[in-house]
Amino acid sequence: MSPPLSSADPAGPPVALITGASRGIGAATARLFAHHGFQLLLLARSSSELESLATELRSESCRVETSCVDLCEAQTIAPKLAELLSRGLRPTVVINNAGAAYTGALAEMSVERWQWLMQLNVTSVLQICQATLPALREGGGQIINVSSHAARNAFPEWGAYCTSKAALASLSRCLAEEERAHGIRVSTLTLGAVNTPLWDTETVHSSFERRAMLTPERVAEALLSLAQQPSSQVVEDLTLMPAAGVL
Repeated sequence: MSPPLSSADPAGPPVALITGASRGIGAATARLFAHHGFQLLLLARSSSELESLATELRSESCRVETSCVDLCEAQTIAPKLAELLSRGLRPTVVINNAGAAYTGALAEMSVERWQWLMQLNVTSVLQICQATLPALREGGGQIINVSSHAARNAFPEWGAYCTSKAALASLSRCLAEEERAHGIRVSTLTLGAVNTPLWDTETVHSSFERRAMLTPERVAEALLSLAQQPSSQVVEDLTLMPAAGVL
């Protein structure tokens, strides 16, 4: 098995840090990256699901380190990341995949729910980046933020989600400008609807046809393509939509 063309440290295989790794896009990405020679740093809230995935991947001779982190708890992120990174794997690719959605009118949304969504979809991404930038700067690296076409559009009942993803897109562009001098590339993967457990959560009410959505496996392939770009170039934003149209 040969390593990817880029993101690899000459001293060893590339290392991907993935948030929201226990299910959906995160789990599909972990499996695909492991198959392509990456070692993994996996973060998720569900300890049992995360360890089940880690056990599966370790059986294929992939080194996997995990940390159970609730990204809604801002004060725990930095110490959790510090402990995870102290185990000896230096990330070369950071994939900020974890996120949530909320459907409901902005006029009726509580401030507490608003702050919860912004913490998870925007602020925690900043915190993950801040925690991993020192390691990424050591040899150059890449940050890939998973966003949504909601960042560019307005949908009734999805206002808070649209706002959070628009903020994430802006954060990604600003971070790219600041970190370019340090050899760090920042990409955004902008997605249409993906058939993940997000649609089963209590904060989302939708009647979209899930069979028409993108699959987590196709999204994982797009993430791998971004991660394998040569270090001399960067895909700043890749948009992947269901062929059926806007979902």
